[in-house]
Amino acid sequence: MAQFRYKAVSAAGDSIEGTMDAASADEVIGKLQEAGHLPLSAETDSGGGIGLAGLFRASEMGARDQAQFTHQLATLLAAGQPLDRALQFLLEQPENPRASKLIERVRESVRGGTPLSAALEQQHGVFSRLYVSLVRAGEASGSLDQTLRRLADYLERAQQLRSSVVNALIYPAIILFAVGLALLVLLGYVVPQFVPIFQDMGAELPPITKVVLWVSNVLAATWWALPAVALIGFLALQRQWRNPETRKGIDERLLAVKVIGPLMLKLETARLARTLGTLLSNGVPMLNALSIARNVVGNRVLLEALNTASDDVKRGTGLAFALQSTKRFPKLALQMIAVGEESGALDTMLLKVAETYDADVRYSVDRALAGLAPAVTILLALVVGLVIFAILMPIMNMTDLMSG
Repeated sequence: MAQFRYKAVSAAGDSIEGTMDAASADEVIGKLQEAGHLPLSAETDSGGGIGLAGLFRASEMGARDQAQFTHQLATLLAAGQPLDRALQFLLEQPENPRASKLIERVRESVRGGTPLSAALEQQHGVFSRLYVSLVRAGEASGSLDQTLRRLADYLERAQQLRSSVVNALIYPAIILFAVGLALLVLLGYVVPQFVPIFQDMGAELPPITKVVLWVSNVLAATWWALPAVALIGFLALQRQWRNPETRKGIDERLLAVKVIGPLMLKLETARLARTLGTLLSNGVPMLNALSIARNVVGNRVLLEALNTASDDVKRGTGLAFALQSTKRFPKLALQMIAVGEESGALDTMLLKVAETYDADVRYSVDRALAGLAPAVTILLALVVGLVIFAILMPIMNMTDLMSG
């Protein structure tokens, strides 16, 4: 028997999570289903951290592959292909063999009479709750191809924003690595070469030179322990990050930072609005949509605010007023949502909110990252220049004394 940590949705639409002793994840899922819950995930409880194995675990189907799979499946279904035949065709498309095996498992489940949504849900968290819920809604409405097309668009937009940020960070990361390596060489090899010279000089060294020599000595004596210290520090930070109270405190402080806070708020608002709009446009009831949308909100403070708003909506309050009562979400978004509720086109207005804030986030990210590379370059150049100056300063002082 092992202990598993699970997440599920109750019959009332509430998110539940906890631990359960079972022989396998399938047993946990079975027990949750018998209790009338909708299982979302069931994983071995590792005590709050993912461990070393989790750092290098490859996903069976990455975000880009998932978007491509969804788009291709929507196209084949719209062309009149049966679901089984469409999955058979897609089975030969992925270059990743793990993705091919996943699609094969889905196809076999569908061939056995399992609905596509249930077959996707059985893949142990590869497909998100949002993904499964939209597919289920498409099956119920008889418009699976249109639902998959909307879902593919959603995934592609999210992937584009993620890719733009990653691509913009590549150059600063390369600069940071190169200059960091140069600093290690300077402090670990070049600076120790000057120690005998300073000893022969017999003069009092400037404070900045003493600091650089001390750092060099520490680095030379403990360089072998740096990887272990970095790994231990990473795992400790990761454990703290997974602690709800610690994470909430960090998220609260991040929202208060002048530049980062508004950007994070816009990003979370766009993600929430697009998720709700996509779900509502596919016929998912509001309460279920809000329960699903909780999974796309990464900031714990905003998640707590959304949970409060969801409780208000359950009591009959409008979505715009419920969100406004939390005093956490942007005024423009709330006004647009209120207009959508009044006009009876809430799903369309939510998607417009997402487009508005997506464009705003993309512009802000591009502008911020455009200045990041020069700023990092200048900062690291100053650090390297300071180390070189600290080494040359005693030599220049001694030369001045000798010439005087």
